[in-house]
Order: sequence, then structure tokens, then C-alpha cells
Amino acid sequence: MQNPGARLPADGVVTCDRTSFRGSFAEPVEDLRIGDTLHRRMIKPIPCRYPGSMLELLGDSARGEEFALARLTVDGERIVAADAPGLARPLEGLTLLEAAAVPGETLAADALANALAPVFRAAPSTERIAVAMSGGVDSAVALLRAGPDAIGVTLRLWLDPAGPDSERACCSPDAVIAARETCHTLGLPHVTLDLRDEFRRAVVEPFVRGYERGETPNPCGRCNGSFRFAELLAFAKRAGAVKLWTGHYARVVERDGRRLLARAADPEKDQSYMLAPLDPRLLDRIEFPLGEQDKQQTRAEATTAGLAVAERRESQEACFLAGDDYRAFLGRQGVDAADGAVVDEAGNELGRHDGYWRYTPGQRKGLGIAAPKPLYALRTDAATNTVVVGPKAALGCADVHVRGRLHLPVARAEAKLRYRSPAAPARVFPCDGGFRLELEEPAYAVAPGQVVALYDDGAIVGCGVVSSASRN
Repeated sequence: MQNPGARLPADGVVTCDRTSFRGSFAEPVEDLRIGDTLHRRMIKPIPCRYPGSMLELLGDSARGEEFALARLTVDGERIVAADAPGLARPLEGLTLLEAAAVPGETLAADALANALAPVFRAAPSTERIAVAMSGGVDSAVALLRAGPDAIGVTLRLWLDPAGPDSERACCSPDAVIAARETCHTLGLPHVTLDLRDEFRRAVVEPFVRGYERGETPNPCGRCNGSFRFAELLAFAKRAGAVKLWTGHYARVVERDGRRLLARAADPEKDQSYMLAPLDPRLLDRIEFPLGEQDKQQTRAEATTAGLAVAERRESQEACFLAGDDYRAFLGRQGVDAADGAVVDEAGNELGRHDGYWRYTPGQRKGLGIAAPKPLYALRTDAATNTVVVGPKAALGCADVHVRGRLHLPVARAEAKLRYRSPAAPARVFPCDGGFRLELEEPAYAVAPGQVVALYDDGAIVGCGVVSSASRN
């Protein structure tokens, strides 16, 4: 499909008549390149040279040699003119909210979404719920429950283009399409926010820098604790929604007059640890409608409703890795792979490594050292480019310092230090900038940069990031 005024030459560049857009570009633009990111980087709508509040918007989408363009003229919150072939109905006279619910051919719907997103807004409604859509079954069932005034929103985030399995990511192009089609099947609007550049700066780059410092950062904690929910709540306000729902398996409980995040009813699907950095002050505006059920119930509900995503695969952790190993990813990001020493706790050199950041505490395989007893990576030292190894007993840590905060004063709590490790009983001591933990039993493979969540009767009463850990 090709729009009037644009042509697709062999080099993949669409040449457009700039005057036909009547000043709708933020900067002078001679060419419109069909590709992933151009509609955000160069086609940012600004007030045109029309009286009042009229805007001209442009969105594009492409796959292979096929592409689509959507060109809209908007007055306030209503579309007064549109050139957007491939959609199921005309857009003229519709509000932005109504236009976001119009289905169409895949590329046409994508182009429309790209045009609408930068300026999308809607009048407030006491019934409207914004639902974060990942393209999977969990968020689809959350949408089902949100009522007829719901609106879906999906974040398009940066993925490593060299990763082998980008489509398992919750923010891939196919996930965006699946989320939008779920909304449109139910007759509901959907908006895609293209935040690839922002996500890379806020989450991916700190992840890389953390490994360069010898830490073991948790990108999901950073994403959920600050970036993702900040963007989603800002959108919910723009969309006139009173609440934000997500398909996470977690709950919100009342404790001492405060709303706190808590474990889901299904321990196998509980995602509260990954959400632990979320500021409790935001929980008045957030709900997790699946927190009281298990995954089988969710799939059954989606199947009964006839949703195409009922059997969609689970998305992967650290989505921007696109299915790759973090070591390969860091190598592509230019992290220094200088040769260095592998030493024991006394400083004796036992072998060599090709990058300290390739080793995390508790790692046994890949050390390349022959020893009479198993050896494990204990820690890394970025300053000296060394990897320290030792017996498993040396991995145990009972004293953990955490940068973060307590949401409620507690003397004892269950401390969860890794996603796939059980929480352990600990004494809690507040201190400047966070708290210190004395674990009843040593925890293994604790590393700076890991997220710590403190639970009291299932509720998260404190959270932070490991700054240091020791055996004493």
C-alpha cells in the first residue's frame, strides 16, 4: 500500500513534498525514511500555521517493501481531515480517543497509531481505566475486566537488534500489534508510546554501566520502579483515566493506613519482587486485577472470551536482550574485555579471564580453572580487573547493606535478594541512605546491584539495592 505524494525507491527512502504538510514538521525535512524510529525523531507535531489549535500529524509504518502513511489534521481533540487509507472507517469527525479504536490493515493501523501517540489526549471519565498491554494473555484479561470505557496502552521499548528472539519481548513490534488487535477486537482504543530512546537512556545504559563497575544490576527493577510506571501513569492522566491496571501477578494491601505492594495469591506467578522498587505512594492509582488468581484461570478466561492471545508464550526477562545472553550483549555494547587475573582470596593467581564482567557471584562454570575442589566466583574488582574465586562456603553472606528505604518501621522481616531464591528471615537496622540486614542464615551469591525486597506478612515494607555484603 502506498499513499499519494510518496514513493519508495530502491534505497528505502520515501521522498515527500514538504510543502504539502504545511509546516507540520518540527524541523525542515526533505526526506521521510521508512523505518523504525523516524516518526518520533523527525515528525514531531507542532502547531501549524492555522488559527486556533489546529495541528497536522503524520505517522508511518513499514515492513519490507510495504509501507503506509497516515496524515491527519486535528482541531482540539477532533480530527477534521484525514488521508489514511487501509482503515476500517473514515476518521473525519472522530475524537482522538475514537480514532484510536479504529481497526484496519496492520501497517495502516500502525501508521495511525504513530500519528496519534505524540498528541493523544482525552476528556476525563470517572469510568475510564488505562490498561498496560504487553500483547500477552495477562494484560488481555485485565482489559476484559476494565469495562467498556477502558483504553489500552503499550510501550514500544528498545531491543537489541542483534538479539536472536526479539518477539518474546513484551515490547517487540509483534507484541505491540497483538496488544492493539486485542483492543480493537473488543472495540476499545489502543495507543502505542514509542519510548525506545528514553528506555535506552533510563534502563539499558545504566545496566551496562553497572556491569562495568563490577555490579550485578537488575534492569527489571529499574524499569518497573521508575521508568515504566512513570510513563504509564503520565499517559493515564492524559487519557482521562482514573486508574492504571496491569496484568502483573501482585496485590495491593492496606497496612497501618498505607497502601503497600504485596505477594500475589499464586506463589508460582508472584511478581511482587520485580515490582518492589515501585513507590507505594503511586499505589492509589494502580491496581493488579489478576493478583488473586493463577495463570490457568487467566488462560481459561481468555479462551472463554475468544481472545487470540489465550495461548501466547510468556515474555522474557530483561526484554531488551532479545533472547540473548547478557555477556554477548555487553560485548556488543563495547564493555572492555581486557585480559585479567583470576585469583583466590589470598591474591594468588589461579588463571586468566577475558572480562571480569562475564562472571557473577556464585558462578561455577566457565572459570577455566582446574582445582581439587569446586571453585565459585565470589566477586569481581573492576578497578584491578580481577575475578576472585573460592569455595562455596565463602559465598555465604550474613551482613548486607542496602541503599533504599523502609516503608514501615520493622525490626524483623523476610528479605528476598534474588528473583528465584526464597526470602530469608533477617533483622533490620535503619541507617543513613537505607538499611542493614543481619540474616539468620547466610545467603549465597549476593552481589552489589541486586534488588532487595523486605516482606512482612506478605507485604513489601522496604526495598533497595545491595551496596555491599559480607560474612560478618
